[in-house]
Amino acid sequence: MGSNHILLRRFALSLSVMLMLCIMVWLWAALQREESTLAIRPMNQANMPDGFSISHHLDANGIRFKSITPQDDALLITFESSEQSAAAKRVLDSTLPHVYVVALQDEGGDPASWLSLLRDTSHRFG
Repeated sequence: MGSNHILLRRFALSLSVMLMLCIMVWLWAALQREESTLAIRPMNQANMPDGFSISHHLDANGIRFKSITPQDDALLITFESSEQSAAAKRVLDSTLPHVYVVALQDEGGDPASWLSLLRDTSHRFG
């Protein structure tokens, strides 16, 4: 009777450990999504481009996007991958007038962006 109780306890423990590992792998996979954002900014005093015309250019070239959002002085376009973002940049660079700058938006959570900020500010002080 005592050995059955120990076996049942070990089974329950191993099952819960396996369940925790599965949850951790699932969360890790969900967090590894490679979202990419393009920012369109007007140079000088040009007006912000219309989100509808941007979506029309992207749809006409078969490029899927998640969202188009105006923010401050830019229009932010979010994509599911960096490949979609690069393809969209090529299309928008060729179709939009040259009064707009299309650039990859820095992600705030990227550790490399903090290093580049530190590197850039050190030149200002020295």
